[in-house]
Parts: sequence; C-alpha cells; structure tokens
Amino acid sequence: MLTTVELLEVLKIIIFSSVLFVWVIRYQNIVAEFKQFKYPDWLRDLVGILKITFVVMLMRSDVSLVKLGAMGIIFLMLMALITHLKSKSPPFKMLPSLTLLILSFSVFTLA
Repeated sequence: MLTTVELLEVLKIIIFSSVLFVWVIRYQNIVAEFKQFKYPDWLRDLVGILKITFVVMLMRSDVSLVKLGAMGIIFLMLMALITHLKSKSPPFKMLPSLTLLILSFSVFTLA
C-alpha cells in the first residue's frame, strides 16, 4: 500500500509524463486538434508553454508551487473540457482532459 506522500509523487509523475508526451512527442496531434477547433496558433503555443510550466511546478518540493501547478492544470483541463463539449466531441476525446483534471485535483488535495 502506498503512503500519501508516495501516491502524491506517483500522480505528479503520471501528469508530468503525460503532458510532456502529448506536447513534445505527439505535438502534431495538438496542432491538428487546435486547427480543428479553429483556435489560433498563438493560443496553442501559450497553452503549451503554460502546461509545461505547470507540470514542472508540480515536480518541485515547495508545496505552494505544487498547488499552483495543479491549479493551472485544473484550469486548462476545464477549458479543454468546455471546448470538447461546445464542439460536441465524442466522449473518448474528452477522456484525457477529464483524467488529467481528476489527477491534478488529487495532487492539489494531497499536497
């Protein structure tokens, strides 16, 4: 059984890895998705910078930075879910945003 501290670290690593995987390795999917939603390139770039900044904050030992990073990811995931709902995306397209939202909320709560 994991302790609270260990669970927190595992969740932070999962969020960090997921965001970097999507925004670095699978970046072309992000480009296509933002075009599909008709969002400008500058917004895509800003979201990417914010997401990477927030997940780096999650990996710090300072609780206030961890909570701020988690709040940032929560906000961005809420905006992503709103975008998916407004564009009537199928539920499986919303699953990554919802998952990151739940994981980030868990980190915020546990930190």
